[in-house]
Amino acid sequence: MNKIKVLFAASEAAPYIATGGLGEVAGSLPKALAEKYKDKIDIRIVLPLYQGIWNRNDFEFIGKTSVPLAWRQQYCGVFKKKLNNLTYYFIDNEYYFKRSECYGHFDDGERFAFFSKAVLYILPMIEFMPDIVHANDWQTSLVATYLTTKYSNYRDYKNIKSIITVHNIEYQGIFDLAIAEDVFDLHGKEKGIVEYNGVINLLKGAMETSHLISTVSESYSKEIFDDYYAKGLAKIIEKNSSKIRGILNGIDTEVYNPETDEALFENYSIKTIEKKYLNKQNLQLLTGLPQDKDIPLIGIISRLVKHKGFDLIINAMEGILKEKVQFVILGKGDRGYELYFNSLEDSYHDKVSAKIDFNSDLARKIYAGADMFLMPSISEPCGIAQMISSRYGTIPIVRETGGLKDSIKDASLGRGNGFTFKEESPEALCSAVKRALKVYENKEDWRKLIETVMNVDFSWAKSAEKYYNMYLSLLDIGE
Repeated sequence: MNKIKVLFAASEAAPYIATGGLGEVAGSLPKALAEKYKDKIDIRIVLPLYQGIWNRNDFEFIGKTSVPLAWRQQYCGVFKKKLNNLTYYFIDNEYYFKRSECYGHFDDGERFAFFSKAVLYILPMIEFMPDIVHANDWQTSLVATYLTTKYSNYRDYKNIKSIITVHNIEYQGIFDLAIAEDVFDLHGKEKGIVEYNGVINLLKGAMETSHLISTVSESYSKEIFDDYYAKGLAKIIEKNSSKIRGILNGIDTEVYNPETDEALFENYSIKTIEKKYLNKQNLQLLTGLPQDKDIPLIGIISRLVKHKGFDLIINAMEGILKEKVQFVILGKGDRGYELYFNSLEDSYHDKVSAKIDFNSDLARKIYAGADMFLMPSISEPCGIAQMISSRYGTIPIVRETGGLKDSIKDASLGRGNGFTFKEESPEALCSAVKRALKVYENKEDWRKLIETVMNVDFSWAKSAEKYYNMYLSLLDIGE
């Protein structure tokens, strides 16, 4: 059998650029597929060439062209780099991508329309005509839409299949319908594909035009049939229900490895768990907390936004802080939450340290140095922080939703790999934390739980197999 050819289109991918879970997945899933199925799949990644892309001096320049987008003819340079058995392509246009941030610009719709059109336009230039184009989130949703509207009659394109993976349905790419022609190059009936409730909804368009829709956990693929989770798209999901697949994300266990992670104060393994406590004591020192290896230390690493469960945390925190416990919080987000944690640190300076920042080095130190990791999300399509914390032997405390429900099982009765709660209430959160603190009191039981969570396989091995089988099914190919 010839190799399956897959072009993985994403707005970010580690190790080159990653602002969140999408970047982590886009960097590690293709890598896992390329390693596990090196004789069966040729998977390549295409990204925008952002200002923040590192080490671009050794990129190979493939060529340049002009991409049509409505009335525009926009310059498009193409660069290539091979890394970790993968081929990366970078779309260059300084007007769109030479900016300090990847997202949050007034013309994001136009920027990613250009990128999506360029993904398809450059295929002859890179001499790679894929069997499948695998798009991710709203930023590349137009790849599927353009494939259907602009390229369906082109001989080399008409057999290409498309997949859209929804990493978080809350972000849909919504714009004024009046700019459909001028910005997005969609005319006549084409506009109807992306129109929803009187506006442009790019994710809706991809759901309608793609051959398959995947989500990043099985539970989330079921939850989004409920409009509470679907954020207005439940009708479209129901209409396209036969396309939907749910596959739990994994993590790159080479990148997240306490034995080799250079950010840690002290490397350790499941055989040398006692060294984990050296990381704890150094983390306490670094964050200004009293050094005491016997005080349970709870870590929080997150964007400070409502759907991550911060209202629950705020309403439960006073009760939790009555216990013998410490907190380290790392993250940025809504100003109200930032001010709350700064104030909490002032009031409980011996129990709370709040770092209002995005800091990957400190994040690694928290994953390794904390005893527990709190993640009480209201909605969580997959979540990888609970997997990373487990890899470092830090016990997750999570709410049973989406990928958190699929990946963490309650250990209160002696089995499981964390502590969970279902009810969306501060009381339920507080109860889960107190159950964890109770188990922590018995050092022998706690060490066994650390060993349990470090032994859980959160690598991409199983999930990569599911993605590969999804590709086979889409092409109607047997193993």
